[in-house]
Amino acid sequence: MLKTSVIFAAGAAMVLTAPAMAQSREERAEQAFQELVEGRTAGEPQACISAFNSNRLRLEEGVGIVYEQGDTLWVARAQRPEALDRWDLPIIERRGSRLCSIDVTRTIDRSSGMFSGVLFLDDFVPYTKNESEG
Repeated sequence: MLKTSVIFAAGAAMVLTAPAMAQSREERAEQAFQELVEGRTAGEPQACISAFNSNRLRLEEGVGIVYEQGDTLWVARAQRPEALDRWDLPIIERRGSRLCSIDVTRTIDRSSGMFSGVLFLDDFVPYTKNESEG
């Protein structure tokens, strides 16, 4: 009887702390985004961008897809950024020459090569370095 009570109590504690853990992941995702765009000004969102150098495209943990173009970072935030981690690699099926937020984007685990998820993106927002930041 005591063993059952201990297991039940442990399970209840996990259920009660799950929202707090999820909230802290969301907070970490937002902090990662703020650090990424610090010292930059947001521009007008665009559904598609010209992204010719795929080596400048990366998945940013807790944020989404980032493309560097000169002094501008194009950021397409993931709709569930807390689900992204440093082991995810994006696989993007482009429909044309431009990179679009509606392109089918999957992630694979970097270490195993196994499918790890589907990525739904918001539009790409340009973040340009502020003049005073140099």
